[in-house]
Amino acid sequence: MLEDTLMMIENTRLATAIREEGVLFPWIESIHVLALVLVVGFILIVDLRLIGLASKKRGVAQLASNALPMTWGAFIVAVISGALLFISNAVSYWDNVFFQIKLVLILLAGVNMFAFHHLIAHDMSEWQTPDTTPALAKAAGGMSMLLWIGVVICGRWIGFV
Repeated sequence: MLEDTLMMIENTRLATAIREEGVLFPWIESIHVLALVLVVGFILIVDLRLIGLASKKRGVAQLASNALPMTWGAFIVAVISGALLFISNAVSYWDNVFFQIKLVLILLAGVNMFAFHHLIAHDMSEWQTPDTTPALAKAAGGMSMLLWIGVVICGRWIGFV
């Protein structure tokens, strides 16, 4: 049933065009990579501040509020471009262990972000220096960094297995 659905997706006109037109796939992949670079870059800026390695003189709340709109915009572009890449070879990608791990890591990064914003960050405006940033917030920042680095690594390996 799932494989039939994936085959149906893979056989759409759009998926066929992406797969068979010489320039579509590389352009979409380039957009995906650039969007992911922006997502991970903005997230790392905040995470590095949370763990006390960068932007030590800026409050976390200000830094996060500046980065968040750009992060979400880039994330939307990454999801759309990633979906377009996926449909071009849906069956192969779905069976690829690195693709599967990448999806799990993105899900875990989302859970980490949800937990951070809803359980930890209620007093984020008070975290003006690394010394005032709670240990749980630092742990969430460190976990976020590891998860997003894992997403990037798995993304690179998808095309090689």
